[in-house]
Parts: sequence; structure tokens; C-alpha cells
Amino acid sequence: MTQTQADREAAAKKAAATRERNRIKDQSQERGQKAGASRQRNAAADSLGTAKHAAGSAVGGLTTAAKAVGTAVKEGGKSVATRAGVGRKS
Repeated sequence: MTQTQADREAAAKKAAATRERNRIKDQSQERGQKAGASRQRNAAADSLGTAKHAAGSAVGGLTTAAKAVGTAVKEGGKSVATRAGVGRKS
């Protein structure tokens, strides 16, 4: 059974539309991952800045500085893990 020209054209258009949807979906997922990593990296940098400021203050600031350094390390680790794709489901 042979296909008509119109059938082949319709199938080609459908396939092209599907490829385009998949391409856009892949780009969106990649952007989302990178945006998450950037947000986490920025949070780590902010926490480190807070730690530096608190360490320069009075003794009461040492507790704040320690907490901020801990947060910076945690957020930095999350950023690296997100960027590397660790723990992502395939």
C-alpha cells in the first residue's frame, strides 16, 4: 500500500513539530538547572559576605559568622551538585 504525497508531507510536518517541542523542552530544562545552580552560588556568596562582616564586628558576631560560613559551604556544595547534575533522575 503506497502513501500519497499529502500523507508523507503531513507525517513530515508532525515529526518536525515534535522535534521542535523536544528541543525547546531540553533547552528549558537546561536553563532551569543552570538558574538553580546560579541562585545557589549567589546565596553562598551572600552568606560568605555576611560571615566576613559579622567576623569584623564584636564578639557576638562570631556566632553569626560561624552560621554564615556554614550556610555558604552548604549552598556552595548544592550549587556544584546542581551544576554537575548529581541526584537527577534520568
